[in-house]
Amino acid sequence: MNLEPSPSASNSHELAMNSQNKDVQTCLKVVHEALLDVKAKEIIEMDVSTISNVSDAIVIASGTSTRHVKALADNVAEEARKAGFRPIGVEGEKDAEWILVDLGLVVVHVMLPTARKFYDLESLWRGTPESVA
Repeated sequence: MNLEPSPSASNSHELAMNSQNKDVQTCLKVVHEALLDVKAKEIIEMDVSTISNVSDAIVIASGTSTRHVKALADNVAEEARKAGFRPIGVEGEKDAEWILVDLGLVVVHVMLPTARKFYDLESLWRGTPESVA
């Protein structure tokens, strides 16, 4: 009995991984552009694929007011939908101090600077952060 994977099984796994990585990069680009469109501050992207089975990447951005945070999150969700990334959920819209937009492969946190400093998600998820703006 041969227990080694066939070459075609290996190739299909590699193709699936490459496709998922491409999807993550495309989603990150859409999120980044949506945040920049509404003038987000301190945008950070973090690859958490090796330490989380919930998402492959986290994006953290700041807004200047609750209204700005809400506008940022709304734009991210809208642009993601247009690009084919359906939001799984959006949390925190009522208070709008910290809104989480779950896109599956990418989770976006839009926060007021005070909430961002208090919760310090960058330290919690520290691994290989990539600052983008």
